[in-house]
Amino acid sequence: MDLTRSTSNPNDAPGFLYAGFNQEYGCFATGLNTGFRVYNCDPLIEQARSESSEGGIALVEMLYRTNYLAFVGGGRNPRFPPNKVIIHDSIKSKAVLELEYKSDVKNKRLTVVLANKVFIYEFGINPKLLYTFETCDNERGLAAVSASQDHAVLIIPGRQKGHLQIVDLDSLGYYWSAVPQRYSESSVNSNLNTPTTTIEHDLSSPRTSSSSSSTGRATPTANISIIAAHSGKLSCVALNHDGTKCATASDKGTLVRVFNTATGTLLNELRRGMDRAEIYSIAFNHDSTRLCVSSDKGTIHVFNLDPSVVTTTDQKPLPRGPTYGEVVVYPTVPSVKGTGLTQNGNRGSSFSFMKDLLPKYFSSEWSFAHAKIVTENRCIAAFGEEKNTIIAICADGSWYRFLFDPRKGGECTRDSFERFLKNE
Repeated sequence: MDLTRSTSNPNDAPGFLYAGFNQEYGCFATGLNTGFRVYNCDPLIEQARSESSEGGIALVEMLYRTNYLAFVGGGRNPRFPPNKVIIHDSIKSKAVLELEYKSDVKNKRLTVVLANKVFIYEFGINPKLLYTFETCDNERGLAAVSASQDHAVLIIPGRQKGHLQIVDLDSLGYYWSAVPQRYSESSVNSNLNTPTTTIEHDLSSPRTSSSSSSTGRATPTANISIIAAHSGKLSCVALNHDGTKCATASDKGTLVRVFNTATGTLLNELRRGMDRAEIYSIAFNHDSTRLCVSSDKGTIHVFNLDPSVVTTTDQKPLPRGPTYGEVVVYPTVPSVKGTGLTQNGNRGSSFSFMKDLLPKYFSSEWSFAHAKIVTENRCIAAFGEEKNTIIAICADGSWYRFLFDPRKGGECTRDSFERFLKNE
């Protein structure tokens, strides 16, 4: 969530520039006018901070729970130039790598994203550029990399507006190795009390084929698929853990589409609402059966993606409304719930059986559950580690945990609230 890109809200926390989850949604990092902080998501625990008068950090990305963070300067007094990526070792409390570009960096999650290019690196102390991709205008810095170490997939905007490129990073020999290790009490960030990871030497080198010569390595050929996802510009993209599904939203912000990354098949088309909105985050749950979406409206929507979630909490499937051609005796029993639901358990129009005759709106799938941020602040959201929970990080410096009913859906219950940024 880049808070410098759009108009600020009066409720926004002063000096708050950026917030983003790590690859597994267990932590989040914040960029501030004075530096950065890292938090555990649930329970909310501050794990690290570095603040001084040296300047601001506009982008912060974590590498899982490792000791490496990536920074780009920003704010009133940038700590680093906006065209540089700084790789920071939190154990050594110093920069270990700098990458400089001709234009400002928009994003960097194991990749470096510029306005019209994306660079893929063999990440190490001496990084090696593996591949460069061209995109259409990408001021939002859209890119996502699958979190699984077994299958690496990258999604970025295509060269045409609304198109999405799906890149099989395994075809580029792109992978890394790490070993779990706790920070010692004598380390710089001695207040870290959750498991973290220290990178093993300088990360693994890309795999090479037996045909590669000892003096060099053949230039890899990327396996790329193109999907025409939307007619308008992309505004948000996301991947599930193993890279088998991706989700996209356009700058209109009314529809979210889910695709199979291997075949490009449209799996789900989900309606957030009718009015225009800016989507700030899309996140899959751990088994890719649900999706949560947050926007500048201060709302979080939860969608079901798979019919299995409708019956897993109950042996009997949810009752459905009458289908076309079914003989119905009226009046129907008013206590029966679930009518008007789609096959996946999302809300649908009662006229959906006439979808071939009516406008597309009447065949839409609406959210199964929803949560509302009282201050209507911008936020990012993801599913929590506890079952049926959602974690929201808001621009006013607040943290929410919501509970949703996996069977009935509807309005989520606010279970916990804290402020991680306070006027100190």
